[in-house]
Amino acid sequence: MNYRKLFEPIKVGKLEVKNRIAMLGIGGFLADNCRVSEALKMFDGERARGGVGLLIRGNVHPCNIGPEKMPGIWDDGFIPGLRELTDFVHSQGDGVTYVCQISTQHAWRKSPDHPVEFVGPSDVVLRRPSPSLVKMIEVLSSAPRPLTIEEIHQITEEYGDAVRRAREAGFDAVEIMAGMGYLVARFLSKLHNKRTDEYGGIIENRARFLLEIIANAKKKAGGDYPLMVRFLADEFLEGGNTLEEGVVIAQLLEKAGVDLLDVQVGTQDSPIPVIQSSVPQGAFVHYSESIKKVVNIPVLTGIRISDPAVAEKILEEGKADLVGIARALVADPELPNKVRENRLDDIRPCILGCHCLDVCFPGNTVRCEVNAQAGRETEYKVEPARKVKKVLVVGGGPAGMEAARIAALRGHQVTLCEKRDRLGGLLLLATVPPFKHEIRDLINYLALQIKKVGVQIELGTEASAQSIKEMKPDVVVMATGAVPIIPEIPGVKGDNVIGALDVLSEVKEVGNEVIVIGGGQVGCETAEFLVEKGKKVAILEMMGRIGVDIGGATRWVIMQRLRKAQVRLETKAEVVEIIDKGVRLKRNGSLEFMEGDTVVYAVGFESNTRLAEEIIPLANAAPELHLVGDCVQPRKIVNAIEEAFRVATQL
Repeated sequence: MNYRKLFEPIKVGKLEVKNRIAMLGIGGFLADNCRVSEALKMFDGERARGGVGLLIRGNVHPCNIGPEKMPGIWDDGFIPGLRELTDFVHSQGDGVTYVCQISTQHAWRKSPDHPVEFVGPSDVVLRRPSPSLVKMIEVLSSAPRPLTIEEIHQITEEYGDAVRRAREAGFDAVEIMAGMGYLVARFLSKLHNKRTDEYGGIIENRARFLLEIIANAKKKAGGDYPLMVRFLADEFLEGGNTLEEGVVIAQLLEKAGVDLLDVQVGTQDSPIPVIQSSVPQGAFVHYSESIKKVVNIPVLTGIRISDPAVAEKILEEGKADLVGIARALVADPELPNKVRENRLDDIRPCILGCHCLDVCFPGNTVRCEVNAQAGRETEYKVEPARKVKKVLVVGGGPAGMEAARIAALRGHQVTLCEKRDRLGGLLLLATVPPFKHEIRDLINYLALQIKKVGVQIELGTEASAQSIKEMKPDVVVMATGAVPIIPEIPGVKGDNVIGALDVLSEVKEVGNEVIVIGGGQVGCETAEFLVEKGKKVAILEMMGRIGVDIGGATRWVIMQRLRKAQVRLETKAEVVEIIDKGVRLKRNGSLEFMEGDTVVYAVGFESNTRLAEEIIPLANAAPELHLVGDCVQPRKIVNAIEEAFRVATQL
């Protein structure tokens, strides 16, 4: 495919952006006491070096509200550190346009010695404030305190000063964050803004706060300094702004002199998924298309887009002028360069597990399921080995393939043995449930990369203590994974009982009424798989909550789907016996019976350490032995990848 449009330059105000790929603003919690850290510099520098045209440094605070891991710009004392950041990023990216996104979330403080308060246009309660907000404000009120007009004017001045500092620090432009349901967005919202003064009522009044911020910014930073605004074309909230208001806001912003519109949909409160794997690529581009029809300035679209082919098509069809990508550039900073060089198979894929969001929501530094270096660029480096070793990796799952890849990149002689005839390990079955198909891309990526770096791959080869001893490796990396736990329940060996992995493998016929024992991620995904097959499903969970091991950014969506599919969800239910007609369970001290044709157990996994235990006593079989992934402890993809990367960089 020809990616001509993606790599066309475009004018944004007085700037010429070298291509149409934008790195959307993410916070990442990379700062140190609100100051630029080496980690923040390296994170943004990697993305600049990767070839992105427009790079937005997200969540820079214009007032002293913290949190400490977000960069601040509320004082001139921040300018030298930010100048060091912009100089570094510009040095890494050949012509990159570096943008400072100025953002106030939900909180504010009047002065340095004033406590942080939960504030808003009105006292309308947020449906579900983020954990990072709860952590930042010691006592979260049930409703925000409405700002006074004097306070609104003070914040407007703070924004203007911040934009001026951004220019002095060397940023090429500023983006005002008026999306995500943050403070400015709530002033725009007819749901959250119930004011009766000049900042409430009709949309022109609700936009007054934002328009005054823009005017103040132009006054203090100069009318020629490029300004962008990220705003909501639709809040996806009952009673909130829809596209009708979004179109008006766009026109008001263009009239105010904004140079680019960054179109977003959905807020932190929205009950509609926008970023999860169940959402199709480019699902919300029609909002940007509608905005583009009513303005004459560039429009950026950037919700649920990671496929370069989808991005190119959006641009070709004129639905937007730039395409914003966030998580895919966390997964692979070099995505733009690889697309330009037609190395699509070398792009490390984002698998949409939302781990990056799950980590950041409570205020922790950004991490990625598939890229161990994300957020750790300063500490995790792939450097040539001081001494070349003969490395044997046992197991072809994600941990085994990543360990083999990194070890070979460092110059070691690597052999990978996998007892099956395919690489992928348990990830092969993880791709089977609905909306998990992106995981196949990770399997394919890792399998191709280990071939490219010269790993000797031996499929259908089950390693033994004796064979390992005969190979005489210098290092053995054991990545033998985990096996399902079979619960010790009377009747578990009955003909009507089957493990979740066997269900996903479809090795045995399943009845029409299915009881799944275990409400963790595997149990929930197996239930969804069965529902797709037309089965009636119930989930029984001993704990008080279904899906406790599913990340917060994804869990609510899965629960939403399970309820919509009428899956019966039962908690605090202990199965005490399985019989041919169903199960007997204990709940609240009472015995109950649940009828079902088939019983599926999904109660977890246990590490497969048998081979490691066998070779340890054998002298010289493995002079250096490392265990990685699930054979250390059953966990997630992110743990397998990170552990394998770390071990391989130390060989």
